[in-house]
Amino acid sequence: MTSLLLWKEHLKRFYNRYSYVIQPVVRFLFALCTVVSLNTNIGYMAKLKSPLVILPVCLVSAFLPYGAIVFLAGCLLIAHVYAVSLEMALIAIVLIMIIAILYYGFKPGDSYLMVLTPLAFLFKIPYVVPLLVGLGGSLASVIPVGCGVFLYYLLIYVKQNAGILAASDGSVDIVQKYSQILKSVLFNQAMMVMIATCAVGIIVVYLIRRLSMDYAWVVAIVAGSVAELLAIFVGDFVFGVSVPVGQMILGLVLSAAIAAVFNFFVLSVDYTRTEYVQFEDDDYYYYVKAVPKMTVSTPDVKVQKISTHKRGTRERNSY
Repeated sequence: MTSLLLWKEHLKRFYNRYSYVIQPVVRFLFALCTVVSLNTNIGYMAKLKSPLVILPVCLVSAFLPYGAIVFLAGCLLIAHVYAVSLEMALIAIVLIMIIAILYYGFKPGDSYLMVLTPLAFLFKIPYVVPLLVGLGGSLASVIPVGCGVFLYYLLIYVKQNAGILAASDGSVDIVQKYSQILKSVLFNQAMMVMIATCAVGIIVVYLIRRLSMDYAWVVAIVAGSVAELLAIFVGDFVFGVSVPVGQMILGLVLSAAIAAVFNFFVLSVDYTRTEYVQFEDDDYYYYVKAVPKMTVSTPDVKVQKISTHKRGTRERNSY
């Protein structure tokens, strides 16, 4: 455990010293994963798949805030959808504008969650986002996470129905075509179940980790994972939305492990040395629970160079 704490302190010192380099690199990698994922799944506009487009976009994104990166990702998404269907692109624009209104009206500041959530779905670990957001965010973060789930299923709908959307059939009324697309996108039962699952996970983890109890964050991770599992089972029972059991269990285990690593780096405390403090002023009595952090001092190693040249000179002079 001591070696892990030392490693943690070294990482913190390294980040504090080189944060001006690490942060642009992280934004560059974030933008690169986003662009590559879009091109892999719905890369219908061939020009946007060129490295001459991907590299400049990612380099510019390295020096932009996450909100601007999300805006660029939305533009790329609409461009790819436009290459498939103009009607679908118009619907995507309207829906993304509604998402932007919801986001900026309730929880500005967590824009990266609207991209991180679809990426987690693509990497088959969607359950990690509610756990991390519940540990480090607030209840209002349900909004950007829910918007991210919606964007993922919008992407999947375009990917699965690209051939149908691209086919021009004059016999289908334009109003009927728009209504059919909206119905398929907005009333996707799998999407609604996953939005509810993420919301339940965030609420459970957030409420438990704020309790004044020992190992509250660890209990919150376990309870949040169980709550997500139960929400999926309820969705399967009520809506008939089936999820591969093996993939779900593996995703939950990996998500809980990632959340445990996050807990180690953010909240490492020693509950065995908990102290309870009581004091008062003119108006109130105060009962305080003080839990010390687990920290170790990094060894300060000094290397002193001993010159053998001077020693040899003194020995010759003594003779």
